[in-house]
Amino acid sequence: MDPALNPFAPGHGAPPPALVGREEILREAEMTLGQVRDGRTSKNLLLVGLRGVGKTVLLNRVQQLAQEQFGFLAILIEAQEDKRLPALLLPPLRSIQFTLNRFENVSDDLKPGLRVLKSFASGISLLLAVADAAASRKRALALSIDEMQYLTENEMSALIMAVHRVVQSHLPLVLIGAGLPQLVGLAGKSKSDAERLFNFPEVGALGRGDAKAALSEPVRRAGVSFEDRALEEIVDVTQGYPYFLQEWGYHSWNTASNSKITLDDVQKVHEKVIQKLDESFFRVRLARLTRREKDYLRAMAELGPLSNRSRDIADVLGMKVRSAAPLRSALIKKGMIFSPTYGNTAFTVPLFDEFMKRTIPKIRQNRL
Repeated sequence: MDPALNPFAPGHGAPPPALVGREEILREAEMTLGQVRDGRTSKNLLLVGLRGVGKTVLLNRVQQLAQEQFGFLAILIEAQEDKRLPALLLPPLRSIQFTLNRFENVSDDLKPGLRVLKSFASGISLLLAVADAAASRKRALALSIDEMQYLTENEMSALIMAVHRVVQSHLPLVLIGAGLPQLVGLAGKSKSDAERLFNFPEVGALGRGDAKAALSEPVRRAGVSFEDRALEEIVDVTQGYPYFLQEWGYHSWNTASNSKITLDDVQKVHEKVIQKLDESFFRVRLARLTRREKDYLRAMAELGPLSNRSRDIADVLGMKVRSAAPLRSALIKKGMIFSPTYGNTAFTVPLFDEFMKRTIPKIRQNRL
């Protein structure tokens, strides 16, 4: 079929043609935004999930709701490994300041903070000052932060402290964040009262029904349909992960010769999609790692896709647990793995075990 009419758009943060299976999270976000706008106290939201489940899409959608439906002033930033939070906050806070100044010429209360934004403390103080200024103009402020697992403990602690002050001062500020599963532990480690200030909605793989709808609804609008067996095949190979559904839908559309996408069409694109994922989704993450870190992930892959004990991973590598611990810590910081329970380790990227086996067929042992 005509590629120009293809409804699927795989890509980081690209909104899917049909946002399904996230209704409960969006309802919770709408309730939170409404409560904050109306001057009531509400828990802030931190979305957690693996790579490729659509956290960024949801974060963008919530920001859109905040601005268009609830009238918030909204800031969206992405945390980075090599850039600190104050530097990321300054440009959007300046923009909010200019927006507020269009209503009234009362910028003096913000200028000192903008001049001295050099530390976590001053950055958070400025955030609170902007929220206070917004309140005086009867506006509310939504701060959205993606990839929050890259914040340092000091930065997370400062954010939680700011949220606590917002609650105490009844300021119209809400924090909506997203990050990998280790975000929950980072928040708890930074401040013991984090659970009282945040809800942590889990963004996971789609159930079979929603996964099929994510494929069938977009093509139906174009007068196209999937054969039932084709839908079953895609859901099986993708395990319901949204990013992979988009890739298989995209290539299946381009391969189909008529308005019925068949099982044969889906099977024809299997190798092409795997190659595309290897090149654009998986390998870009592997390129950031040292050889020994790659070996650690390959040992994890040998044990399967589920959570495994750190001791078992070390045994596969022929290493002592204590010697392998620095590798594990480095991979957690780089967002490649997380610890779902004490002493256990799991991939943050779905289907990464299969990729590691394709990329490194044989395990390289590191005896230390």
